[in-house]
Amino acid sequence: MRFVLSILFPYLLCLLLVFLFQRKILYFPQTLAIEEQKQQVSELQLKLWPTEDESYLGLISHRNATTNEGTVIVFHGNAGSANGRIYFLDALEKLGYRVILAEYPGYGAKTGTPSEKTILEEAIRTIQKAFNDFDGPLFLWGESLGTGVVAGLVRTPQVPVKAIALITPFDSMTNIAQHHYWFLLPKLLLLDRFDNAYNLQQYNGKIAIIMAGKDEVIPNSSSLNLYNSIRTPKKIWAFPDAGHNTVPFSPDNSWWREVMAFLD
Repeated sequence: MRFVLSILFPYLLCLLLVFLFQRKILYFPQTLAIEEQKQQVSELQLKLWPTEDESYLGLISHRNATTNEGTVIVFHGNAGSANGRIYFLDALEKLGYRVILAEYPGYGAKTGTPSEKTILEEAIRTIQKAFNDFDGPLFLWGESLGTGVVAGLVRTPQVPVKAIALITPFDSMTNIAQHHYWFLLPKLLLLDRFDNAYNLQQYNGKIAIIMAGKDEVIPNSSSLNLYNSIRTPKKIWAFPDAGHNTVPFSPDNSWWREVMAFLD
């Protein structure tokens, strides 16, 4: 009995600590003071949108005030901040789209604490504001964790979304956690579940999937499970030699145009 308890007690303590601090494991924000944030985005030829304080919703370009094609809102992955996703602007603006790099609570200079609930609440405000401010159709792009944000948004539609693109997506965060950390009982303990397969069941717009063939974070099986569960028009772009963080994001790559031609 003593031997069993000597193993069980540390294990249960480990589970408790993981449960209490799991959001520190899931979210890795880059945080900045508001003045530092303003300086960085200015150097990138961007501006905070729609306000210039900690309540901003995202970043938008100074260069593209008008557009004929519509608006793309990008929801980034779990690390860094919207500041590091300028490649979306470089690629999609030249195709004629206005691009908004959405930001999450607790990332960049934004106040708040990230969680599935707080991120989705802020994302709803973001797409509502974009829909009210700008003409043309609305497209959503999600990257890694951001695919969970996009799927959550279209499950409870606040505004009409024409189509979505999902980069290195997963079927559910629970399955990803189970794949990497099965010994920590994630199916019981995970708080932020981002169930993409479920959330996309009722969506009827087109869906583009971009998959990294050597993804070391999100198994291809998870991305394919999601793809196979989608019932609406869909198409997949696979990069066999790419890892999770090495998808070819150069704005000169033809796949950007191919994806938007499919979605639009």
